[in-house]
Amino acid sequence: MRKISLILIFIITFCAACTVSEIITAEKTELNVASLNIPENLLLDIGILNFDLGVSKNNNPEKTGIYEEVREAESRYLPYHLKTTLQSTGYWGAVRVIPSSEVFTDIYVNGVILRSDGEYINLKIDVKDVTGQEWFENTYSAQTGTRSYSENRDRTQDPYQKVFNDFANDLHLFITNLNKKDIQTIRQTSELLFFSDMVPLVFSDYLNRNENDTISILRLPAENDPMIARLRQIRERDRLVVDMLNEHFANFYYGIALPYEGWRKKARENTISIKETKRASAVRALLGVAVTAGSMNIDTSDTSRSRRNIKRATQQVGIDRGIRTIIEAWQIRQSANLYRAEIGELTESFIAEAAPLSVRVEGQTRRLTGTAEAQYEGWRKLLKDIYQLETGFPENVDLGLPSRSTNNDPT
Repeated sequence: MRKISLILIFIITFCAACTVSEIITAEKTELNVASLNIPENLLLDIGILNFDLGVSKNNNPEKTGIYEEVREAESRYLPYHLKTTLQSTGYWGAVRVIPSSEVFTDIYVNGVILRSDGEYINLKIDVKDVTGQEWFENTYSAQTGTRSYSENRDRTQDPYQKVFNDFANDLHLFITNLNKKDIQTIRQTSELLFFSDMVPLVFSDYLNRNENDTISILRLPAENDPMIARLRQIRERDRLVVDMLNEHFANFYYGIALPYEGWRKKARENTISIKETKRASAVRALLGVAVTAGSMNIDTSDTSRSRRNIKRATQQVGIDRGIRTIIEAWQIRQSANLYRAEIGELTESFIAEAAPLSVRVEGQTRRLTGTAEAQYEGWRKLLKDIYQLETGFPENVDLGLPSRSTNNDPT
């Protein structure tokens, strides 16, 4: 009897100690913010692509805890939050989430989600500029604490904020090593690549593609060339289209925020409760069953009334703790599943189709539909079609501002 009681007490103590090592306040990194306004001609634009999910083809979510529908959402949510972080520093021009690498911008940011379970975040991020020059590739990690998900925290700060601030600081540190000529060359290359894409017969020989996959400028067009003015006008419209698509990305970002945070919080509770387990809620349930079974096997027929009372009390404590453990594990699992289902539905809807985009061209309204990627692809095709039909853009090209359309808009 004594051995059973000791085993029971040990199991109860073990269950109670599962959360002892939990971190309360997560480590933070102060974001480096510009103290003075930077001249516009020294600001580089940034394009952030959707992150790679980092999910293997043989992934078993029940074993790894990696759910593809959640990663699909994260691959879009995390880039947008990185955009807001970089934009807030004041060190950059326009920071956009871009639908594809076909968008011409000054700097490209790619990322891979290596780990994200609510407790830990691990991202691999690489940066290169439009000339093809690799800037750097780093891995960024952070561990959240219980206060990371507090209702009273600053909502502009994501539970994973440390990795975003670390990257933003690294990016700023890198650009401080570039001189004004370097920055000017990047901006000019970005512009010439756009011109060359629109009018390849004219501008293809302005750039040279080197053997190491970098691009160098051979010559610059005359500033007083009327075609340059028209192409810059077209490029501004192109940027506005990307900005409109960013509104779509923003809608997803804010729409997914609550269920995604709810899932991260519950997933963290699962992973933090018992270290080195892949399915913490399942383990906690098993411990609960063990406690309950051990408690029910206690022999309460001892002849001493006081000893019987102690054993019965111990038995009841064990049963209560075991049942609570089973219920708690089940509730965490159910809550996480509900959040995951909501995330999956929102992400599927987001990926399937963006709100139609309308653009007025030469007095006619063209309607772009489908995914954000498809809409941008359609827009670029439209621009090239205009050029081919006109044998060059007309001197005063009538290209209206893009806008979101309704189902009643003409096509």
